Parts: sequence; C-alpha cells; structure tokens
Amino acid sequence: MLRVEGLHAYYGPSHVLQGVSLEVPEGGVAGLLGRNGVGKTTTLRAIMGLTTSRQGHVSIGTDDITGWAPHLVARAGVAYVPEGRQIFPALTAVENIRVAERRPAQRWPLARLLELFPALRPRLGHRGRQLSGGEQQMLAIARALASDPRVLLLDEPSQGLAPLVVRELARVIRALAAEGVTVLLVEQNLKLAELVASRLFIMVKGRVVYDATPERFREEEPTIRTRYLTL
Repeated sequence: MLRVEGLHAYYGPSHVLQGVSLEVPEGGVAGLLGRNGVGKTTTLRAIMGLTTSRQGHVSIGTDDITGWAPHLVARAGVAYVPEGRQIFPALTAVENIRVAERRPAQRWPLARLLELFPALRPRLGHRGRQLSGGEQQMLAIARALASDPRVLLLDEPSQGLAPLVVRELARVIRALAAEGVTVLLVEQNLKLAELVASRLFIMVKGRVVYDATPERFREEEPTIRTRYLTL
C-alpha cells in the first residue's frame, strides 16, 4: 500500500534524507524508530508533500504521488497527525472534526468516530484548548480519519501521555489496522511500537539501516538498542 523508494530530501544545504526506503502493506502497522534528528519526521513530511523530495518515489497502491502538493496527497488517501497534535484550540472538538471531514464521509462518519473514541462524545462541545493531552491526541487522530484515509501517518502520538492513555492509543491503532488502514508510526516509545507494529524500521543519519519483525527485534534488542537507539 505505502512504498517509499530511495527518498532524498534537504533543508537548505543539509542533506536530511539520504535514500530512505520502506514499505508498509495494506492494513499493516510499521514503526519508524531512531534517535532524535535522524530524519523520521522529515520522512513523514516528505510522504505528505510538506517537504520537497529531490530524488526517489512515494507510492500509495498503484498511484505514484511523488512531488504532489499536500492537498493532492490528502485526496489520494493519506492523512497526517503531526507531533504536538496541532488541533485548532478555539474550535470545539466537533468543529475540529468537521473541518477535515470528507463529504459525504464514507468510512469514518462522526458516529463511527465516536464509537472508536468514546471519550470524545461528552467533550464534543468543548474547545480544543479545554481538552486534556490524551483527549487532544484522540481528537487529532479522529480529525485525520474524517478524511477517509487509506494511509495514516502518526508522529510521536504517545508523547507526554499517561500510560493508561498510551494503552488506549494502542487499542485504536490495532482497530484501525483491522479496518484495513495502513499506519506508519514514528515513535520514541519502543514498547508501544513493539506492541502494535508488524514491522520495525530504524533510521540512522537519514537512512533506514534496520528492518525486522517485532519478534526478531526482541531477540536482537540489546544489541540493536545499544547500536542505534541509545545516546
């Protein structure tokens, strides 16, 4: 479903992505791991068209979306939940969802979103700034789903959340995968990534240097963690 091949991207003269390649099948969940500053967020932004890539290809199914503008990438079925959630603080929860809703919504109308995120139901009339961190994260994901995406890009969704909320986040990601949504998850929370992902990728200096199933990763974890993930 999602295929990234030899992707290169720059910020000014800085060569950030240096040939990133990865693939996530339909309904699969892939975790993209690595130390800070290795290009994980840039990879998501390049897929979404928010950062221009100079080389390589991005495909969604049979569609080559390389170089497309972000709104066209969204129409092709990709939704992005950025780090920090970036919900609209002055809008109510339901307004945050409606602003992104594909009309008519097909896969994820409001009623179905509230089944997936029951904690949002009593908070629909509250403004974004009045929600807790966990509620804001669930709202950000609900807003992304309102566009009926085939692929969901999640950037550090567990950041700053309590363990109970992280467990709820894991439930949501599993439920989305069961519905056929393809998920690419950037995470520092290794336990969450292992819990939900069917594939784990590790980046170092703008490249994917490790690719394994969670089972294989657990076998090699002490060595891999020391080599690629700890400071």
